[in-house]
Amino acid sequence: MDKTTLVEVAYLVSATLFVFGLKRLGSPATARRGNQLASLAMLVAVVAAVIEHQILNWGMVGLGLILGSLVGAVLARRVQMTSMPELVGIFNGLGGGASAVVAAAEFVRLSVAPSGLPGMEGSTLMLSTLIGAVTLSGSFIAFAKLQGMMTGSPITFPLQKTVSALLFLGLIGIAVFLVAQEPSSTLFWVFNGLALLLGILLVIPIGGADMPVVISLLNSYSGLAASAAGFVIGNHILIIAGALVGASGLILTQLMCKAMNRSLANVAFGAFGAVEGAAKISRGDRPVRDVDAEQAAMVLGYAQSVIVVPGYGLAVAQAQHELRKMADILAERGVDVRYAIHPVAGRMPGHMNVLLAEADVPYDKLFDLDDINDEFERTDAVLIVGANDVVNPAARDPKSVIAGMPILDVDRARNVIVIKRSLSPGFAGIDNDLFYMDKTMMFFADAKEAVSGLVKAVREL
Repeated sequence: MDKTTLVEVAYLVSATLFVFGLKRLGSPATARRGNQLASLAMLVAVVAAVIEHQILNWGMVGLGLILGSLVGAVLARRVQMTSMPELVGIFNGLGGGASAVVAAAEFVRLSVAPSGLPGMEGSTLMLSTLIGAVTLSGSFIAFAKLQGMMTGSPITFPLQKTVSALLFLGLIGIAVFLVAQEPSSTLFWVFNGLALLLGILLVIPIGGADMPVVISLLNSYSGLAASAAGFVIGNHILIIAGALVGASGLILTQLMCKAMNRSLANVAFGAFGAVEGAAKISRGDRPVRDVDAEQAAMVLGYAQSVIVVPGYGLAVAQAQHELRKMADILAERGVDVRYAIHPVAGRMPGHMNVLLAEADVPYDKLFDLDDINDEFERTDAVLIVGANDVVNPAARDPKSVIAGMPILDVDRARNVIVIKRSLSPGFAGIDNDLFYMDKTMMFFADAKEAVSGLVKAVREL
């Protein structure tokens, strides 16, 4: 078997592993194996690319693999679950940036060639640069919003949409000029700078409530940029892998929009989110039923069925392990414990699934919104840990800002216990009528302290 055939076979194996890895990512039970298959696919692709392009300095290649693996291992162990969305955002940005760098290197090579930028290849090159640069700057803005380095509220200014549209049209014009006329290095770097600016302008008006959608969309952008870069350099596996990431990211974005009953255009341009500095809600404004650990444990311990609804507050407090202990104790008492997972709970798609998997919660106990919503009316007690907007009955009010958003119908259960630090609103910035219902008991405390208290109290029943 000659070198060319060996490389093509390696690319085929890599593409197959990518497909199987992506398929396994569709279930929490097989997601870890899916990641391993995808990692192996990338290793095979890297080795094949090194052989194909006759990169003989295997020492530098090996050093890069070792350093990259060490950085990845450290991040995997040190980054907290609450920071996973920021990490994914950085990964998206670096992926887009890498594609833009590949396109830039190809531009430098072709700009000195007698033929300049060939039509199709030049167009693909400019597309890869545009998408990659937008992904890079947009992802770092998303990272800054999630990390609290800048406000999570929408940042808007007069004629913002018009400015963004004109900037985009200007970029298209520059790209056409560079492909049609003699390539200009100066104009190309101006193009890169304007593309980075466009990425910033596209993300700053998006509020924190829409970050799950933004993360998914930027993930799709990074895949599209990689696929375009693959066309530029004629690398089949880069085209395939980028297309898989781009398509899956777009599908996930669509699912996230559906879960919030919002269009992608509304997410991108609606400037939706809590207004910074909005008045806080005091316990004295409307009466609530306040309980402690012992009172809440009485309800949970003597129930026949309990549904747990995790939210971002659970991730912040890192209370998933204590929650698993409590569920195990309830199960020993004969209580049927299940978990209801809303698609946009947390700050990225699948956030709650990963969080609970970290605590070894059985996968067959996790239920999606559509699978468990009909069960609430037959449930003795619901325990909500740090969730807010995804259980807000206001979504059924046509006049509400979250009207039509699919929610978990927790208010139809016989009893509801809400663990929360205060009555502060969620990302949508509106009060939650669930907190003031007669069947609702508010347990005001840090999630980890509250669940630890419940563990002790249920044991003593």
